[in-house]
Amino acid sequence: MLSMILLKFKQTLLMKKIITIAIFLCTVSVSAQKFDTALDYLKFVSEQQEGITKKMWTYTKAVAHGKSDRNVTNKRKSLLKTLDRSIEKIKKAPGFDGVEFKNQLLKRLQFNKDLLNNEYAKIIDMKAVAEQSYDAMEAYMLAQELADKRMEEIQEEYEANYNAFAESNNINIVENETDLSKNMAISNEVFGYYKKMYLIYFKVYINEIYLMDALNSNDVNAIQQNANALNTSAKEGLEILKTTTHYKNDKSIAIATKKAFEFFIDETKNKIPVLTDFLVLSEDLEKTKATLEKTAERKRTKEQIDSYNAMINKFNKGVKSYNDTNTALNKKRSVVINGLNTTNQKFLSKHIPND
Repeated sequence: MLSMILLKFKQTLLMKKIITIAIFLCTVSVSAQKFDTALDYLKFVSEQQEGITKKMWTYTKAVAHGKSDRNVTNKRKSLLKTLDRSIEKIKKAPGFDGVEFKNQLLKRLQFNKDLLNNEYAKIIDMKAVAEQSYDAMEAYMLAQELADKRMEEIQEEYEANYNAFAESNNINIVENETDLSKNMAISNEVFGYYKKMYLIYFKVYINEIYLMDALNSNDVNAIQQNANALNTSAKEGLEILKTTTHYKNDKSIAIATKKAFEFFIDETKNKIPVLTDFLVLSEDLEKTKATLEKTAERKRTKEQIDSYNAMINKFNKGVKSYNDTNTALNKKRSVVINGLNTTNQKFLSKHIPND
């Protein structure tokens, strides 16, 4: 799921509309790697942008409609190669009337590349992220949010620079909304909603991750603390879902998320106590055994032996209950999480154009 989130960020890096250029100059003369006019240079830049936009759309469709992880990965690699080629072409080509606009272009393209590679350290101040959250996954989510904000700033800066360059050279920029730009705009909206819903889910799910860590460590106190946190956050999540506005009234993700939250509530209320009771019993048995072993056989009382044997019987019965509960939880968790992932994929496939 995490990999899908980033796509919304990446798409909006591209110009929202395909730009056509009307000029008040008399002639247009373009020669390889040489720009006689500002228009020549903007045409060169627009060609690079168009190639990236087409690859971005191909990648978007692969994520939304593809059934092969390999296909998505290949489309992402192809997009990165196109970005690299555009960066190299702009680097090698001379700028027009200096290199200021050229450097602004390169800054934006490099940002695109860093974001595609999830190289947040090159985009934002990771120290600032760490100061706000020391947990790796929370920091990851925060890094995405901050990268999203930075992306919007870069995009606004790029469009301002583009328009300023054109204006200073008497070039009129006409925004022309093409089918491709319309599709990209739709996908931005779809991924925007997807991201919003995922963050609602993730803020609850992070507590499930902590709970699983505590269970794996057999840390009873941590299990109880994280179970309480998960129960509370899941209930809060259900309340948030009640007031959430849905994309084109499609409630599928909300319904699947609701099922996940209901599972977390049942898990923490009815199943985790069974597991913690057994872990507590196991600890008590170990302590009782240690005490009994320290006592000489001739000094052991009948009450001590009977209590220990009763505890062993209770432990043996508890083993089955613990295993059955754990197995049932894992099975149900898998069904719920897989169901949400499947719903997410179907949602993207349904709402993002495939042409």
